[in-house]
Amino acid sequence: MSGVCCGRPAYFADDSLCLYLGDAVAVLSDMPDGCVDCVVTSPPYFGLRDYGVAGQLGLEPTVAQYVERVQSVFHELSRVLAADGTVWLNLADCYSGSGKERAGGGRPSPASGKQATDRGCRVGTLTKTCHEARPKSLLGIPWRVAYALMDDGWILRNEIIWHKRNAMPSSTKDRLTVKHESLFLLSKSDKYYFDLNAIKAPATKQSGSALTWGRTTKEADRPGQEYRQHRQQRTESSCTGVSNPGDVWDIPNTPFHGAHYATFPLELPMRCIKAGCKQGGTVLDPFSGSGTTGQAAQALGHPYVGIDINAEYLDLSLHTRLANRPIINQAGEPV
Repeated sequence: MSGVCCGRPAYFADDSLCLYLGDAVAVLSDMPDGCVDCVVTSPPYFGLRDYGVAGQLGLEPTVAQYVERVQSVFHELSRVLAADGTVWLNLADCYSGSGKERAGGGRPSPASGKQATDRGCRVGTLTKTCHEARPKSLLGIPWRVAYALMDDGWILRNEIIWHKRNAMPSSTKDRLTVKHESLFLLSKSDKYYFDLNAIKAPATKQSGSALTWGRTTKEADRPGQEYRQHRQQRTESSCTGVSNPGDVWDIPNTPFHGAHYATFPLELPMRCIKAGCKQGGTVLDPFSGSGTTGQAAQALGHPYVGIDINAEYLDLSLHTRLANRPIINQAGEPV
């Protein structure tokens, strides 16, 4: 992977893996143009966790500053991404108020495990800077980021709803428990690699009664019934056993015993990479964390580049998610 691992020393590298320690923007700025084919990432969520590392993303005093930080990362991603590459961005929402009541999970530092409270979700700040958002308001963080990226020239192709059927229950009594997160598919070109066949799902053949849209016998005698019958026959005959999986992905959370925090399940980046990365293409996660994206990339035979600001996460990923390799850095020292 010498074509990707350049510009600065890698924290760990071998023939199919490069891990970098540092701020995502700084590391990306040292990478060559067009060197990765697919990005699958879940940046730290706004105001949720204190990782105990200077310069970390997520503890900005306002939503606007958080969005600007994400934009700065994507500015560099646009340069290092191949013209036909794809980006898959997972983000959760949050509410104005205490900073504890959020629509999603997060990851504390393996060492400190600290959770941010009243940081970035302070009512006084939000009512001033977040379009006058009142306390307890859902802030729409994922869509604020998505709109900003579109303003920067990114093409937003899908919002995929990641439905977490086993999501943690909420103790609040005046709203519904949030059981989903957003996954955005973005590209920088209108022509990009996408293999729908790689993620097609088993098709469910609908019954004839379902395809008549619940019409009564009398309704069936009305004009237009011939068209409905033709449409029913066409739909049934075109059912080939697989179908487009759609934009709601029912993927349960899976436990990860390497640390006490939530990570997205392996199935999520597996689907993204299968659909959005050409054979042998390089996969990048600028917020590598525990290495779930790297594990998916390696399992599918793709080179992987991971960046994280916290060395403990890189070490954790090497000893868990990416443990099928010698744990020796480029200096020949054990990690």
